Amino acid sequence: MKRSYTLLIAAIILATSSIVAVGKNEPPIKRKGNLLADRIVNALDSLSKLKVFPQQNNSIYPINPAYHIPELAIEYKLTAMGRTMPIDMDYTPEVQRYITLFTGERREAFSKMLGLAQLYFPIFEEMLDQYRLPLELKYLAIVESALNPLAVSSSGAVGLWQFKITTGQMLNLNVTSYVDERMDPYKSTEAACKYLEYLFRIFKDWHLALAAYNGGPGAVRNAILRSGGETSYWKLLPYLPEQTRNYVPAYIAATYVAKNYADFEMEPTQPLYNQSTVDTIKVYGGIFFEGIKKYTDLDMESVRFLNPSFRTNYIPDNGGFYTIVLPHSAIKKFYMNYKDIYAFKPASNGYAIAVKNAGETAGKKKITYTVRSGDYYHRLALAFGCTVDDINAWNPDAPEELSVGQRLNIWTDTTSAKQYSGNSENINRN
Repeated sequence: MKRSYTLLIAAIILATSSIVAVGKNEPPIKRKGNLLADRIVNALDSLSKLKVFPQQNNSIYPINPAYHIPELAIEYKLTAMGRTMPIDMDYTPEVQRYITLFTGERREAFSKMLGLAQLYFPIFEEMLDQYRLPLELKYLAIVESALNPLAVSSSGAVGLWQFKITTGQMLNLNVTSYVDERMDPYKSTEAACKYLEYLFRIFKDWHLALAAYNGGPGAVRNAILRSGGETSYWKLLPYLPEQTRNYVPAYIAATYVAKNYADFEMEPTQPLYNQSTVDTIKVYGGIFFEGIKKYTDLDMESVRFLNPSFRTNYIPDNGGFYTIVLPHSAIKKFYMNYKDIYAFKPASNGYAIAVKNAGETAGKKKITYTVRSGDYYHRLALAFGCTVDDINAWNPDAPEELSVGQRLNIWTDTTSAKQYSGNSENINRN
């Protein structure tokens, strides 16, 4: 009775109050040592590299907004949501921390993710409905990839649903040197549905099934055994791996914010494409993305974004058909120019061309790297994803032998720089 009275008060607060400065009792997510939080943040940050948003430098949101929905109101709304779905929407301090992450520190990135939902959620909903699974499982892909179809984790999991190669093979997703079906939005979504259905069949509880999606069914079974037979996810937390302990709270938070983003004065950042502006077509193999780009007036980033399963920007010729996704306007041009597209062959891209193009900086950020003991040109080129010719082009006055303390201009992905240096002392970002 007391609990019902508390939730009634929360309902009144939610209905009558504006956004106020509360919710400061829970500290923010501690990312150090929190592998799942790091993974989620990296996935959200990767959206800034997608060139499918008309305004790449969207600054409509403050970096650290000073407002939050009252926590009691959030708890009430989660309880109400739980009554409409078969997945319990429990409120915990960790759920609140992820809500704060999504609506505070990473609200701009989350808004981009909400825009991408207009492209991918219809695919997810159709497949979830076909398998008679809760439609709210579509929000799981937020935790997995932030809806970036090109997402690749540090552990080698890829695509919207983040399958490693062994799990993908178990689910009959084909992976070759040319095609990776783990990154196919349609095929990977069906595989995710099959896997989630299977996990629920084992555990008969959606929290445990979600935990198993993250940590594997073996980890959840072992936790149940070590706990003496406990089957409540929340009571199993001490026995689960660190990532899995955070997984269900992150899912609940992602579901809550995605359903109630307007409460936080957020709105989707509209991408160039959604389900109403694209369609699928069947093509024979033997097509280069460059040919599609040339004869449909699409940029390469869009062709790659819409067709992420083709690993080398080439649709291989294996005697069969492939399904590709293009905007409606490009489909018309594709059929008008299909002979030229099939006949197109890109220019040679051998060693001589690579040397000629050494020093390219497109899509990279400049850093200044301070040479340390044990460094040499090939080691740096390998670490920073470039070539020795690139380093020489960026540093024309550099000597043949490096010396400790020497400073080099490097154009790279700063993530690679962090991984190589181990700290920020060797790197200045310009």
